[in-house]
Amino acid sequence: MPESLEGRVALVTGGGSGVGANIARGLADAGMDVWVTGRTAARIETVAAEIGGHAIAGDVSQQDDVARWFEQASPVDLLVNNAGVQGPTVTFDQEKPPSWWQVFEINVRGVFLCCRAVVPLMLARGGGRIVNVTSGAAYLPPGGFPSTAYGPSKAAVHRFSELLAAQLGPRGVFVFAISPGLVRTAMTESHWGDDAPWTPPECAPRLVLALATGEFDALAGRYLHAEHDSPEVLRGRIEEIKAGDLNAIRLRR
Repeated sequence: MPESLEGRVALVTGGGSGVGANIARGLADAGMDVWVTGRTAARIETVAAEIGGHAIAGDVSQQDDVARWFEQASPVDLLVNNAGVQGPTVTFDQEKPPSWWQVFEINVRGVFLCCRAVVPLMLARGGGRIVNVTSGAAYLPPGGFPSTAYGPSKAAVHRFSELLAAQLGPRGVFVFAISPGLVRTAMTESHWGDDAPWTPPECAPRLVLALATGEFDALAGRYLHAEHDSPEVLRGRIEEIKAGDLNAIRLRR
């Protein structure tokens, strides 16, 4: 039975624009008390004011900032690790080591730091849920992805999510990895053209909302695509996915 989200607390990183802002709006509409984080205060304050939530500025790759977020927002029932960057769109021979590594600092270290901060609190309270936003760049063929950092960083996020889910699920903390699809945002529209297979922006908020209710806890650790694995589709496939080890990145021979 799906749980009511009324009055529960969610923290969404990178919530000042794009996918993160849409997720924050969807959670607030469901009655959650939403904390929006990001590096640009004006953006997160605008979203927080719109949804009746809270804004906390800071850098997801900085441990002190992350610790402060969870001190202020606790107790957090749902963490959505959405903050991410694509990195410079240059060929590898032109890419500078600091800019390449910064993608991992934000996309991977940021996810780790937020999970590291919230997991002990969730375990102490008897449970919680974490949604880590990854990407098809983690497994799709290489054509079309300009940065050699972005895809590996998202693959790392998925594998981290899978391993974390296996450890924490038996203890009541359920971890999911989702792809929002190719949503038209400031980060994506500069690279992909008008004829790209854009994903409707409402798909990711709808999937996150369903995961937050606990209805799909049995699929923790699976790779879920917001457009292709909608709640309506997943309801009829839970046992099939578990039995066939589907929605997972595997080597098949």
